[in-house]
Amino acid sequence: MENDIARPLMLFDLVPPPWRDTLMDEVERINDIGRELARRADSGERILPDRAHVFRALEIPPESVKILIIGQDPYPNVSDACGLAFSVKSRSSGLPGSLLNIQKEIITDIGSTTTSDGDLSRWADQGVMLLNRVLTVRAGDSGSHGDLGWQKVTEKIARKLADLDRIAILWGNTAKELAPLFPPENVIIGVHPSPLSAHRGFLGSKPFSKANEMLKSKNFSSIHW
Repeated sequence: MENDIARPLMLFDLVPPPWRDTLMDEVERINDIGRELARRADSGERILPDRAHVFRALEIPPESVKILIIGQDPYPNVSDACGLAFSVKSRSSGLPGSLLNIQKEIITDIGSTTTSDGDLSRWADQGVMLLNRVLTVRAGDSGSHGDLGWQKVTEKIARKLADLDRIAILWGNTAKELAPLFPPENVIIGVHPSPLSAHRGFLGSKPFSKANEMLKSKNFSSIHW
């Protein structure tokens, strides 16, 4: 149903239970965001992703996360916004440029990929949290919800994972803002995989093999990228 994000009792009610203690200090902020989203929806704005997927990245309990990957905000189109950063629903063609560059780098780095259809939920199933810095967007307008306060919420999530000694892969300036939360040995910082910037250092950076080596040092199983 279009704009169904406008009709939750309270937006915080949608946060998966394992993350509610971590975000307890953000209850009012999250509910204020929910009220603003409802206001915008009532004014005709199409909000992405659908209500049920806003906190989809948090379906992994904190203790089960191995790696945090930070994106900017959801894809600004209905067919792609799914609640997991960089991921889309499974398809045979027409993948976003950032995702194509991610696939290209995995193949160069490791030799094969499990993501040829664009569905990165396979990573989430292995403990990779795919978290956008801003969790909603106006359809057709990237970056349009950067003023709602989501950054404080996602910083709290990242801080929790840093405290758990987890690994962070931070691509682009928005993600790099969270680097100070993590010790240097737990962070992979790089250029965003967008077609506008990937040629400036993302391609050839080998973040996936590096991440698996870091997991090995922590006695975690590798990710099948």
